[in-house]
Amino acid sequence: MSRLVETSVDGHVALCRLNRPEARNALSPELMEELATEVERFDADAEIRCVVIAGSDEVFAAGADISALRERTFEESLRHPATAFWRRLAACRTPLVAAVSGFAFGGGCELALLCDLIVASESAEFGQPEITLGIIPGGGGTQRLARVTGKQRAMELVLTGRRIDAGEAARLGLVNEVAGQGEWLERALELAQRIARRPPIAARLAKQAVLAADETTLSAGLEQERRLYELSMATEDRIEGMEAFLEKRKPQFKGR
Repeated sequence: MSRLVETSVDGHVALCRLNRPEARNALSPELMEELATEVERFDADAEIRCVVIAGSDEVFAAGADISALRERTFEESLRHPATAFWRRLAACRTPLVAAVSGFAFGGGCELALLCDLIVASESAEFGQPEITLGIIPGGGGTQRLARVTGKQRAMELVLTGRRIDAGEAARLGLVNEVAGQGEWLERALELAQRIARRPPIAARLAKQAVLAADETTLSAGLEQERRLYELSMATEDRIEGMEAFLEKRKPQFKGR
């Protein structure tokens, strides 16, 4: 039986590829559990400094399994594994890069939004079409879209269910980079490798600090940033980075 999430490691970068092509990588409970488990495993590995989440050329993730969703009761929705899935991925301290080609709709769009950076192929399409099914996004789509694009644009996308292509996603600030059809995964991995060359403790602290901008007031975010900065000052990597700069050589970060 093939795995729903295929994984590989190259140096300090881990790759998780969704592998449910017969259902367009729809986020079934089984796929969500496998992906969350793999991301948590890499997050706990001190050798992994960045994780890339990708789909196939044709589809990143098409969202929920509508046939299963149609039969789900209100009580079942309250107990569904998706509730824990989004919290588990959001708790990942390691930087996450989404590599998106093809469709990223519904839960697939929410999965990409949850990642810290997004590299998209020219063929990528994003959307939150839940409104056309009589429901609303339930994996963070309304909240993360509003924080990325602003209230007015998020309202339009959520209330109409309109799809946007990679170019528009980039203009709205949703995507960091648009790559050619045959280059999207390579470019995402290159970005992950650049992050992985940075001091890993500082990278994790920086991720926390930037996320605080979304989750707190300015004054609370500034206070948290200062505390995280002070933690970074206590690391051996800080000394190595500064000495390397002064000695005009490449730093050798150890994650300490």
